[in-house]
Order: sequence, then C-alpha cells, then structure tokens
Amino acid sequence: MSIDPEKFLVIAGPCLAESHDVVKESVETLLEATSGLNVQLVFKASYRKANRTSADSFSGIGDEIALGLLKDVREKYGVPVLTDFHSAEEAAIAANSCDVLQVPAFLSRQTDILQAAARTGKIVNIKKGQFMAPEDAAKAAQKIIAEGNNNVWLTERGVSFGYHDLVVDFRSLVVMKQSGFPVIYDATHSVQQPSLGAQSGGKREFIPALARAAVATGIDGIFFETHPDPAKAKSDSATQLALKDATAFLKNIVELHEFCKRNSF
Repeated sequence: MSIDPEKFLVIAGPCLAESHDVVKESVETLLEATSGLNVQLVFKASYRKANRTSADSFSGIGDEIALGLLKDVREKYGVPVLTDFHSAEEAAIAANSCDVLQVPAFLSRQTDILQAAARTGKIVNIKKGQFMAPEDAAKAAQKIIAEGNNNVWLTERGVSFGYHDLVVDFRSLVVMKQSGFPVIYDATHSVQQPSLGAQSGGKREFIPALARAAVATGIDGIFFETHPDPAKAKSDSATQLALKDATAFLKNIVELHEFCKRNSF
C-alpha cells in the first residue's frame, strides 16, 4: 500500500487493538477527520503491549486476533497500518498485517531488532529511546540503511526526566531533521508519566500545546493515540486523546503546519 511522502503524516489510532469495536470506531472517525485535509493517514494500533508497568496489566486479546483486525483495516478501508513489535522473530509476522513496522523506544538500540525490521522491506519507524540523544537516533537509522532498506522514520517521544516523568527537548526535533530522515512528534507518549503507581499516568491537557510547538519546528508528521473512551482504555488511559476531539485537534495542527510551510518557519 502506497504512502504519499509529500503529505503531512498523521499516525493515529488506539494504543492497543483491544477489540473489534474500538478499532472500527477509531479508523472510521479518523478517516472522516482527515477527509478534507492534505495529510497522509496511517492507522496505528499495537497488537500486544509487551512493556507493561505491572504483571497484572492487560497486554492484548491475542496476537493472531489483533493482527487480523489490523489486516482487516488495510483491506476494508484501504488505510496504511503501523504496529510495533517486540523481538526479531516477530518482525516478519507483524509485517504481514502492516505497512510500517515500529521499533519501540526501549528497543531502539537493539541491532538485531532493527535489522529484522529492515529485512521485511517495510517502512521502519524508530521511536527514539527516552535515554537516547537525538543525534544517536540517526545511528539507529543507519542500521536499517545498512540492510538495504532506505525507508526510515524517526519519532520523538520525550526524554526521561527523573524517574516518573518525561520532558520534550524541542531542539531534538531540529537535530533529527538534520539527519535527512522524516521526523514525527509523538504527542501523547510525550506527556506520559511512566510507572506512576500500578500503571503509567500522564497529563493529557498538555497534548495540544506541545503538539503545536512541535509542528512549528518543521516536523514531517504527528503521532497520537486516541480512544472512544480513554478512561476505559485497556492501556495508556491517562494519555490517549478522546476520539471525539480528534477532528478539532487535527484541523488545528494541519492549519498550523500549512501556515509554517507557507511562511518558511
């Protein structure tokens, strides 16, 4: 499935493919929200959450079922799909249901995982680790290039600020852009407060302001997780954007992006 590199990337969807209904409502709402905008929508959902705060945390409905839901999105709605994976062995399996393979932040230095993603031939989105300097994200990307795959995106999701908070250094977006790779800002994980109690917390109210700041640096796309009812989400309930707010959020972001592009900001 083709992805138009000339359009502003919008990577959005629920944190987890937790049910048929959540996936269906999310993709249909996002298609409507982006229908009049000059953007490239990529639907995002994890088929399993391998990095959970607690052993009791919900991790998924089963890999085969969740990957089937993602494959259905591609075939029924004609929307490119992104999902993350968790080991070198899983890369080829996940690739059968998606167009973009995402390397999770905590795994962004793992050479075997990066190489496995590259060998699928899919676009590889590297989440810059919370511990990683922006210039080092390009080094991770070079591991993909070395395998003969030139389709790499870099995503900023914040840097560890103490034990239970993240902060975004907007200079990192500029530094990563200098690498020549498309740069995406993760608007929802960047407001996360990791492992705050039994599960991660976050400050959802900062999503719009920080997203606008990121767009003003000249990024190539925005990433955000959204759910029909964030309070009942099976994962990342504190930071997912309410699906009902996605249309207004995207309209604001895209208008700002186009203004900055016209005025060479």
